Amino acid sequence: MNDELHAAKMRRIKEARDRMMAEKFGEKGLLIVHTGKGKGKSSSAFGMVMRCLGHGMKVGIVQFVKGAWDTGEARLLKRFPELCEIQTLGEGFTWETQDKARDIAAAERAWAESRRMLADESLRMVVLDELNIALRNGYFPVEPVLEAIAARPPMQHCVVTGRNAPQEMIDAADLATEMTLLKHPFRDGIKAQAGVEF
Repeated sequence: MNDELHAAKMRRIKEARDRMMAEKFGEKGLLIVHTGKGKGKSSSAFGMVMRCLGHGMKVGIVQFVKGAWDTGEARLLKRFPELCEIQTLGEGFTWETQDKARDIAAAERAWAESRRMLADESLRMVVLDELNIALRNGYFPVEPVLEAIAARPPMQHCVVTGRNAPQEMIDAADLATEMTLLKHPFRDGIKAQAGVEF
C-alpha cells in the first residue's frame, strides 16, 4: 500500500473512531474479572494498581491465596502506605496447607477485609486477588460476594482474579477476560521466578 492510500485509510479509521468516541461519556466503578488457565491475571490487576497510584488514587488489595510468599508486588506497594493497603491473608495453595478448616478460616478473614475495603469510599480500586479460588473451593457462597461488590461506592473499581470464575461473577462483570495458556516455561522444567511469577 502506498503512502497516499495508507493515509486515506487511516483518515477513514480516525473518522469512524471519532464518531464512536463522541457517544462515550459515562463513568462508573467497574467490576473487572480476570480468569482462565493462562498466566497474567494477578499481573494485569497489579498493572491497574500501578496506574491508580500514578494518578494519586487510593487502592486496597486483599490476597486470598498468597500468604508467606515474599512477592515483588507486596514489597513495592508497602512503600506507598498513604495510597495502598495490601492485606496478604492466604496460607498458600490448598495442596500446601492440606487443612480445609484452616483454609476456610483464612478465606473468611480475607473476605472480612474485602468487605471493609469495598465499603471504603476513599478507595478508588479494590483488588480481590484469587478470590475466584476461594469461591471455586466453596469456602463461602458467591451471592453475598456479589451483593457486597454491587453495594460498593459508585466510582470504586473492583478487580477479581483467579481461575474458574463462577458464571455469576462473569455475568455481573463490566469487563471479563479469560487468560488462555498457550505456552508456559514450567512445563519445560523452569521454576517460578522472581519478577515474573512473584
